[in-house]
Amino acid sequence: MVTLSHDSVNRFLLREQYTPRDLFNEVKEHLILRGGVASGDDSVLDKPYSDLLKTDLIGYFWSGKHKRTVKGAST
Repeated sequence: MVTLSHDSVNRFLLREQYTPRDLFNEVKEHLILRGGVASGDDSVLDKPYSDLLKTDLIGYFWSGKHKRTVKGAST
């Protein structure tokens, strides 16, 4: 598992001049493009009672709401 801090990612993004097109170019090979809309969101849904071993998408994420790392699902 790769461990990144929220601050290091923010510093990296602020240092570079990325555009939405740059992000699309990075992920387009993983998308099935047949109409519709792709939307990205950095929200975290709190899941304090979920079992990490039984649910693939549950992990620890930085929550701006709680101002700390919480167990949840990133949307």
